[in-house]
Amino acid sequence: MRARTLLNTLAMVMGSVTSALAASGAREDNSGVFVWIFLGFCALIIVAQMVPAILTMVGAAKGVHESFGRKAEVKNN
Repeated sequence: MRARTLLNTLAMVMGSVTSALAASGAREDNSGVFVWIFLGFCALIIVAQMVPAILTMVGAAKGVHESFGRKAEVKNN
């Protein structure tokens, strides 16, 4: 019986404070379509610069790997 009273009290308290947990001042974003186009263009520039950088790093890693392979062949002979 005591647990039921405690649960009822807890339910009443939580039911009355739900509005206090809500966000009171929601931030409105007045960004139009041109802002989103600009941000998309910026993202496109970043991706376009990352692709050659990644390809260069992969090429350098392959070169280092081949260089170590050749050194091992020279030492074995």
